[in-house]
Amino acid sequence: MNTLEKPRDIEKRTFDFGLRIVKLCQFLEGRSWVNSTLGKQLLRCGTSIGSNVKKHRRRKVAPDFISKNNISLKEAWETHYRLRLLAAAEVVAESRLQPILDEALELKRILGAIVVSAKRNSKSKRV
Repeated sequence: MNTLEKPRDIEKRTFDFGLRIVKLCQFLEGRSWVNSTLGKQLLRCGTSIGSNVKKHRRRKVAPDFISKNNISLKEAWETHYRLRLLAAAEVVAESRLQPILDEALELKRILGAIVVSAKRNSKSKRV
């Protein structure tokens, strides 16, 4: 795989994203109480995405699969929002955050597509 290529496996991709969030939060820790508070919130939601993706992999029942992916989607939305706040408040230069902002946006799109597809497949099996 080319170093610029993103992994196709959602579990690997969300793990890598969570790792980037951890490193960002380490950078924010101790700089100011606002940075520390935002960092803790970002750490919770940014690492929760991969955790819930991992949990859904073991779920074989459609409602559980949809639920876990929906939680991951909500956490991705929250993570993207908090990253935008950090950029807008100029806590971290937007140019430095842009790659992780882009990845958060892509994860929202991927997880949204997974949820929509799973719901559609679940409904068609009931008919």
